[in-house]
Amino acid sequence: MLSIGELSRKTGVKVPTIRYYEQQGLVDAPERTEGNQRRYSHAELDRLTFIKHARDLGLPIESIRELLDLSAHPEQPCAQADRIASEHLTEVRTRIARLQKLEAELQRIATRCQANHVGDCYVIRALSDHGLCEDTH
Repeated sequence: MLSIGELSRKTGVKVPTIRYYEQQGLVDAPERTEGNQRRYSHAELDRLTFIKHARDLGLPIESIRELLDLSAHPEQPCAQADRIASEHLTEVRTRIARLQKLEAELQRIATRCQANHVGDCYVIRALSDHGLCEDTH
């Protein structure tokens, strides 16, 4: 059995986050000692490791909840898990494309300024007038 601090160290998940996951129902409420300290099993360690990895990949809590529910039924087809991963991949690619547009626009704005004073600064003007941007972002 692990204390919440040991669980935190082994998984890299902060103690308040572990408590949050308990409140959200992602991690079962642990057993308590006579002194009311939480005690976690190795199954909860594995579950929290799963959650941490999924969060590191940017999966939202609701998707993680679905995946945890699916993992409880190993005999079921994995089409739903594949769908969740594919949808998240699409979202990540959309965000990357948006960030690449932002990068290009910021690079254009930052390198266009040749002024010596803020009053003539292209960066300030471009941020004040969205019409000076080359693309929507």
